[in-house]
Amino acid sequence: MERIVIEDVHPRTPNGYPAKAVVQRPLPVSALVFRDGHDILAARVRWRPRGDRKWSSSPLVHVGNDRWEGEVEPGSLGLHDLVIEAWTDHFATWCHDIEVKHGAGQDVDVELEEGARLLEGFASRVNGDDRKLLRSTIERLRDSSLRVESRVAAGLDPGVASAVADLPNGADLSKSAAFPVWVDRERASVGAWYELFPRSYGGLRGAVDRLAAVADMGFDVVYLPPIHPVGHTARKGRNNTLDAAPDDVGSPWAIGSSDGGHTEIEPSLGTVEDFAFFVAEAQRLGLEVALDYALQCSPDHPWVTEHPEWFHHRPDGSIKYAENPPKKYQDIYPLNLWPEDAGDRQALWDACKEILDVWISRGVRIFRVDNPHTKPFALWEWMIPLVQAEHPDVLFLSEAFTRPALMARLAEVGFSQSYTYFTWRTHKAELREYVDDLAYGPLADYMRPNFWPNTPDILSGPLRHGHAGAFKQRLVLAATLSPSYGIYSGYELCENEPASEFNEEYRFSEKYEIKHRDWSSPDSLAPFVERINDIRRRHPAFSELSNVAFEHSDNEQILAYSKVSHDGADVVLVVVNLDPYATHEDTLWVDLERLGMPLDTPYEAHDELSGETFVWQGPSPYVRLPPENPAHILHLRP
Repeated sequence: MERIVIEDVHPRTPNGYPAKAVVQRPLPVSALVFRDGHDILAARVRWRPRGDRKWSSSPLVHVGNDRWEGEVEPGSLGLHDLVIEAWTDHFATWCHDIEVKHGAGQDVDVELEEGARLLEGFASRVNGDDRKLLRSTIERLRDSSLRVESRVAAGLDPGVASAVADLPNGADLSKSAAFPVWVDRERASVGAWYELFPRSYGGLRGAVDRLAAVADMGFDVVYLPPIHPVGHTARKGRNNTLDAAPDDVGSPWAIGSSDGGHTEIEPSLGTVEDFAFFVAEAQRLGLEVALDYALQCSPDHPWVTEHPEWFHHRPDGSIKYAENPPKKYQDIYPLNLWPEDAGDRQALWDACKEILDVWISRGVRIFRVDNPHTKPFALWEWMIPLVQAEHPDVLFLSEAFTRPALMARLAEVGFSQSYTYFTWRTHKAELREYVDDLAYGPLADYMRPNFWPNTPDILSGPLRHGHAGAFKQRLVLAATLSPSYGIYSGYELCENEPASEFNEEYRFSEKYEIKHRDWSSPDSLAPFVERINDIRRRHPAFSELSNVAFEHSDNEQILAYSKVSHDGADVVLVVVNLDPYATHEDTLWVDLERLGMPLDTPYEAHDELSGETFVWQGPSPYVRLPPENPAHILHLRP
């Protein structure tokens, strides 16, 4: 039984799955550490890649009320173990006691001898200059010819405390359990995504011609919906109709035909060689390719005839198609990923993993997983660690617009990033509450958000019939609140027509048809998107989530928030007009002390969007934002 209590350790997950970290980026660590009595404690965090023998160590600092904080910086990808250690700091306790007693004018001869004996115990555990310092200090503590003030001062020398700071007392050294942490590469945490349908460009070779524009807009990831053969049975027509015309291309999520299944490419898109060319050209332009991973089949998928036991069946023996009332997906058969027979289950799961293995071998390292919340959590708990043990650089984005507990569980069992409710958060209070929860709540240790203003299925909020200013507003919010965000192709052209007033779908969604767009339109927001992504790249403050702080505004349509980089060198303030139809103004209150800005002298606020520089003084700047230009992204400089 340990005398020192170590509890409420972070980072961690509620159920013992690995928390999340990023290689060579500081990871905050904290714990409650306390014991009986008044002795002073010391604590540290130790970590190592699982399987290594050597531990790295970093001190924890007491920040009050028994809370200790620090950080680690993992140097390699993969699974790590993290342990908190604490011990009674007898020398710090001695320093406190002798300082208090001497200050009160009490006799401290006994205490001076106690200090000398403590340092004798440490002297054999240090080398070089530290050992010389301890020995000379021991002599001074015992030198009765010196004034008491000099002897006490020798013991209180900060150099002495530093020399013995990380030397635990083995008699009461206490350790927490080992907490697992999965360390990802940076793209797991930071990135700008752009979705495109290759078929709208004539196939993979044609889509290569679009990559330069995507790279020029500053995106990091180009995300492709399924590129596999599309089924013909119950193929959907334009606008999700059941009466497909002969030239209708169907939904790419209706996977599988006589041309093959999940490991093949739709013939109209090209070949495996064409895909390799697409990946290579994307890499040359600084883009990564993310591929949709959808575990479902069209009625024409080879698995339907080869493995009917892998599907759900009605009482009449027919296979059930997918439904999400009132939506029906007659062109999609969900897989039964939990068949009663354990052998069938393992065979199906192995086949699902084989899909990933094939595309990883073709250069894909990011997978956007379609509807993972409709599949067993045990599948992901088994599959993701297995894949990442072989390829620790592979990332998984969870496309789960579902209940909070399900989203959290998917993040726990291994998904690198998660879709969020940002799409539906439009008002000031709900934006603040939601972002604060993601940044500082229990999810912050393991759920990384990716903000998407829209999807091919979802046209929501001010984007419905919205003007260009509404699209700018949502883009700024997504790109500056979250380190990871994405848009779907056509966003920069402000495509804004809903299928009806009663649902969130697009009219003429690219999900069901080939789109021909005029990318050269003078009204395109592409230059604005490029500027936003350039700002994100130049300002490291935007690469973090847990640094967001909302500043005060009395106007319910003005949202103001600041971010400061980890080293404190980069300070940004974002101000957004949330009303897409009216100009709003306000006098803010900004916490200048927290931002490191001067309280009584002028400082600069350079608007990265307009290029203007304002000279402000004091914590209460005035802002005015029209709906057509709804945001300031301000770089604050003393």
